[in-house]
Amino acid sequence: MSAQLACLTQDVPAESALKVELEGASGTVDVAIVRDSDGELHAISDICSHGAVSLSDGEVEGCLIECWLHGSAFDLRTGAPTALPASRPVPVYPVTIDGERVLVDVDAPLTFS
Repeated sequence: MSAQLACLTQDVPAESALKVELEGASGTVDVAIVRDSDGELHAISDICSHGAVSLSDGEVEGCLIECWLHGSAFDLRTGAPTALPASRPVPVYPVTIDGERVLVDVDAPLTFS
């Protein structure tokens, strides 16, 4: 597959997240579209790697999203955990802005070393 419409830019206010469901090659993927404090949009797995709950229900501060259940935090750019109890990263997906459309490719997660 390729990038698909996730939402419109105005659907995600500053320092907030929106849960969307996108179709990937292996089925439905829950994605959090997140606007950081600088106004940049990110696409990250909506499922916390520690507690398997929705990250889009958590708090956004700077370039981090914090899980509402146990307080794990993840870097929106890399998916890396920055606060325990999570120790595994969550997938981050490429975002393309086309006018007001936010496009995400869930079949091409970004990789970081």
